[in-house]
Amino acid sequence: MTPEDILARHARASARRRPLEGQWQDCYDVALPAPNAAPLFDATAADAAEQLAASLLAELVPPWSRWFGLAPARKVADSAAAQDVAKTLEEAAETLQGHLDRSNFALEIHQAFLDLVVTGTGLLLVEEAPVGEASALRFSAVPMRDAVLEEGVSGRLDTVFRSLRLTAAEIKARWPAAVIAERRRSEDEPAPKLRVVEAAWPDARAGHRLAVVAEEEDGTSRLLAEGRFAESPFIAFRWLKVPGEVYGRGPVAKALPDIRTANKVVELVLKNASIAATGIWQAEDDGVLNPATVRLVPGAIIPKAPGSSGLTPLAAPGNFDVSQLVLNDLRTRIRGALLADRIGQAEKPGMTATEVLERSAQSARLLGATYGRLQAELLTPLVARCLAVLRRRGEIPALLPDGREARLTYASPLARVQARADAADTLLFLQAAAALGPEARATLDAPAAARWLARTLGAPPEILRPADATPAQPQTQE
Repeated sequence: MTPEDILARHARASARRRPLEGQWQDCYDVALPAPNAAPLFDATAADAAEQLAASLLAELVPPWSRWFGLAPARKVADSAAAQDVAKTLEEAAETLQGHLDRSNFALEIHQAFLDLVVTGTGLLLVEEAPVGEASALRFSAVPMRDAVLEEGVSGRLDTVFRSLRLTAAEIKARWPAAVIAERRRSEDEPAPKLRVVEAAWPDARAGHRLAVVAEEEDGTSRLLAEGRFAESPFIAFRWLKVPGEVYGRGPVAKALPDIRTANKVVELVLKNASIAATGIWQAEDDGVLNPATVRLVPGAIIPKAPGSSGLTPLAAPGNFDVSQLVLNDLRTRIRGALLADRIGQAEKPGMTATEVLERSAQSARLLGATYGRLQAELLTPLVARCLAVLRRRGEIPALLPDGREARLTYASPLARVQARADAADTLLFLQAAAALGPEARATLDAPAAARWLARTLGAPPEILRPADATPAQPQTQE
């Protein structure tokens, strides 16, 4: 695409997105309000949105543990070769985990999750850091207000436009090879900011292409930089998608009517509390009492004319208050819509293993559809992009996590829920088979069962003896 084509396509995509911007701003005002936003009287939605973003971080990509793995795509007949392949993949996964730990991944993905909760769509930029930094990876959470997305034939958001306002110096710092025509200006005149559009789209011959276009002050467009990538540096993902729509729908938008109502109820409750504290008063218009000078404070002396009644309180017609009942119901629905009371709850003391497993299974059911979409749109492209950067630097071998050479496995807390359920069913079967007697126990392969449980529960391979090794003999005391 030419620079003019990129700007025209960005303008058309922006026009299609414009009807959503009003609702997005309403969601931001109640969930992540800006300092200059309208006053917010009830913080239930803001608190629940932050809890949901933190829960997604802990359940999907916990920064304190490894949430992914690499396994051979096909079973290797030679056991020695299979061990070599498994060791190579494990070392590649450890290398990637080390770069993630040393990068700003946890900080930026949490901000992207906040955008995901509020707008229903998140965008993460994965770049290669300059040589010499602690990590080869650099992440940036791109605000949705700056991004325009298009859905490809695969159903993924594979075409991304990002609009920025940068000075010529900022452009040269980010793209050193860019050529910008700067006009002379006085020392007191601030440097003008140019509109820069960064576009990434799929290309059948080169994976993905990226181009950066700037609009000059005279209205002309100029190509600043371009490149080709095996994997797109932009990763767009959605919470929930309705057929026919491009952008996702988030839980804040679903709870927006309840959030607005709760905010209004709290506002009215505060006004009622103010009236209850100060009261409503009436006074005779006797020419002596000036209501403008009356101050209802402790110890105040209010003059009145002889024989007049002075200030008298006006009694309310009734005291039937149902605001707390309505407010409690609204807050419960808001927290339920944002899953604040269902995901990431701490285990209570005294809970049995069955109760813990059932609670985890409930979280998996609630996030099942969303987790499947996030795995396809976020986790898999994220690992593939990071591996492509490390592969280009020569830090890992040339492996492809596409199912032909290696396959991705996920070991996040949410991904392990089903594994724990399978392990519990298998242990129940082993107990039942052992209770049937020696003949039933003879049909079981205990070492194979132990290895299967180790793989299912994510036990480290270092604690297992090789499959072809001679089993250790139990020691007997003389």
